[in-house]
Amino acid sequence: MPKTAPPPTTAGRPPLERALTTRTLYFFILGDVLGAGVYVLVGQVAADAGGAVWVPLTVALLLALLTAASYAELATKYPRAGGASHYATRAFGPFVGFLAGFCMLAAGVVSVAALARGFAGDYLTAFVSAPVAPVAVLFLAALALLNARGIRESTRANVVATVVEVGGLAIVVVLGCLLLARGDGDPSRLVRLGTAEHGAAAAVLSGAVLAYYSFVGFETSVNVAEETRDPRRSYPRALFGALVTAGAVYVLVGLAASAAVPTSTLAHSGGPLLEVVRAAGGVPVWLFSAIALVAVANGALLTGIMSSRLAYGMARDGLLPAVLARVLPGRRTPWAAIAATTALSMLLALTGGVATLASTLVLLLLVVFLLVNTAALVLRREPGTPGHFRTPAVVPVLGAASCVLLATRIEAAVWLRGLTVLGVGLVLAAVAAARRDSTDRAPA
Repeated sequence: MPKTAPPPTTAGRPPLERALTTRTLYFFILGDVLGAGVYVLVGQVAADAGGAVWVPLTVALLLALLTAASYAELATKYPRAGGASHYATRAFGPFVGFLAGFCMLAAGVVSVAALARGFAGDYLTAFVSAPVAPVAVLFLAALALLNARGIRESTRANVVATVVEVGGLAIVVVLGCLLLARGDGDPSRLVRLGTAEHGAAAAVLSGAVLAYYSFVGFETSVNVAEETRDPRRSYPRALFGALVTAGAVYVLVGLAASAAVPTSTLAHSGGPLLEVVRAAGGVPVWLFSAIALVAVANGALLTGIMSSRLAYGMARDGLLPAVLARVLPGRRTPWAAIAATTALSMLLALTGGVATLASTLVLLLLVVFLLVNTAALVLRREPGTPGHFRTPAVVPVLGAASCVLLATRIEAAVWLRGLTVLGVGLVLAAVAAARRDSTDRAPA
């Protein structure tokens, strides 16, 4: 039987290829959540919360699940590339829609640039010494080519990388257990909550802010809902399954690391999980460096996929130049959006300004999550796709409240930088909304 050409969209452009299954989407989300952050997360949380790092990790998971439920409802109701931008546009109009998309794009592009520099940094020096800038550019170019080749190939690479990442974390858990078995660890650290600066409650909340960032990544998956074969069925299963899996892995890693290594050692280490490997022995240090490189590359690939699909979706909604909605005829991947977002990441990686913007990522994402949770409530009057996932109304309310709560724990200096980025977004949003309004009023 001859192949049937995919039906065109309303704008006459070919749709993105529906190639993702529940399994590949699960690995997509799991690989994005279990990214490079886990390899430095435990030490940062220990510095803020004390030895009982599993407590803020668990709190952060529960808070992330609130917003994830809103994403599950909206992604199955409107399975389109564009994600948060598309939802906010439907709920609040193009101005807020552009702002949501801008915050996600800013976070995504900066994150990819930072990961590129991380790939070219200390972990790579375990194998070869090379200048950071050219390695970062070549790394980003290779990821862009893989992204443009197709969502199927990208997610296959992600499945392999995710297995490697989880395997590395499993090594840490096993080594931690071995250290305890031979009497070198201290299980009593697992119930020590609080630091000299913070009591138990403040320590949990402060640690949860850091831990919360480790769970973000699930929001990128809504931008590939359009490329999922049956998003109504697959997306909620993959999303909640991946988050619960990641939470279980994080808690086990936190328990193993905190019991095996003194809290002060974890807190002052740039590679806290590597401290467990060194303390236990038996596993080459270079092996863990290789696993970290895989984690960084995988995180950059998945975030790059998200950024390009978001730019594509915003262009299709009229919020970005229409050229960004161009799709490769054979591969059906958004090549123009991939090229544009990669170029911006390359620019940031070369200028070295990534570190200044990277600290604003949590704030930008909290703005996006607040808009998504409120959009889920506003859009309840629309029917959407029949049989879509529906969460109890109280969940988006709690999700929005959690965003406000976490935002109050962010430092003033980060707020200053974040408000600068948001100010730029507000100006561009006003321009985009005005341009779209004038286009809508123009005679046919």
